[in-house]
Amino acid sequence: MSESMLKMYISFAGMAFLIIAIVLIMLSRNKLKGVLSIITGIIAYIFFIVGSIIIFYIVISGPTA
Repeated sequence: MSESMLKMYISFAGMAFLIIAIVLIMLSRNKLKGVLSIITGIIAYIFFIVGSIIIFYIVISGPTA
């Protein structure tokens, strides 16, 4: 597998993490209450941070040859 394809799949994983974070944040703020809402929010923010780091790395690493 070429480096370009690998970076593409890694960026898809980062985008998926960001989408999961959005869904979990909406779920924890609108549908859940109490401790379950807090746990879901923490998991969502972890997904957001990891997804952001992945996307930041892909963008900063620049184009491939």
